Amino acid sequence: MTSPYDSSLSDRAFFALGELADAARRAGEIAMRDFRYGQPSRVPVHIKPGGSPVSDADLAIDRYLSERLRATFPDAGWISEETPDEPARLSWASAVIVDPIDGTRAFLAGDPRWTVSIALVHDGRPIAGVLHAPALDETYAAALGHGARRDGVQLRASARKELDGALIGGPMAMIGALAKTAGVEFVAVPRIPSLALRFARVASGAPDIAIGTPGAHDWDVAAADAILREAGGRLVDSGGRPLRYNEAMTSRGALLASGAGLVSALAAVAGRAFGERAG
Repeated sequence: MTSPYDSSLSDRAFFALGELADAARRAGEIAMRDFRYGQPSRVPVHIKPGGSPVSDADLAIDRYLSERLRATFPDAGWISEETPDEPARLSWASAVIVDPIDGTRAFLAGDPRWTVSIALVHDGRPIAGVLHAPALDETYAAALGHGARRDGVQLRASARKELDGALIGGPMAMIGALAKTAGVEFVAVPRIPSLALRFARVASGAPDIAIGTPGAHDWDVAAADAILREAGGRLVDSGGRPLRYNEAMTSRGALLASGAGLVSALAAVAGRAFGERAG
């Protein structure tokens, strides 16, 4: 296995970042053709098995990114929310992971807090990631060994080490359960509908913590994971374990994002708070 700090891998990550960033910007332009600030979109919408919506904008972006990035990274597998799973990806050390629109419901409702999410993973770890929020005019980007930035400004996750009083974003029921189990009080911030953006905001230093419900997939979080890592933050499961990508199962349990100083304290209580095994 290649070391995650191998210089050649860092060089590949830096090259990939430029390609991912340009693809995300162009995908954002496609999405903005159908987005209407504060108003419902008129783009056709379909309901997927399970009840979640997918719009023609999601599908158009997926087609664009698939054509472009498969050609750019011919030695990588492909994972996308809007593409049927391809088991052959498991034979590749690398994979491109895409969510054409993370936060489709927000996009359709005219809420600008949605993103185009793209990551490159290698040996199960994200080495480059881009989150582009075109309706907010924000872009988060990170490459292994090169740091994380939002619109060119370097990011650092919170250095906080105490749970009590921490700023936290996520579903209120989960925040309440976590606070009760830990015996602390949190300061809740407004919930961001795009899970990727919610986690990426932790990389900027505020909030200190973000949490997500069970049911997220690789495409929801891989890019945010790359950004958090390079900003000195962590994205872990409820047992405090880092996530691995491009495995047979792409779905996740409850997820925790924070600065490195809070990970152990969060993991110590999260499994009990959310009814999940922490071991």
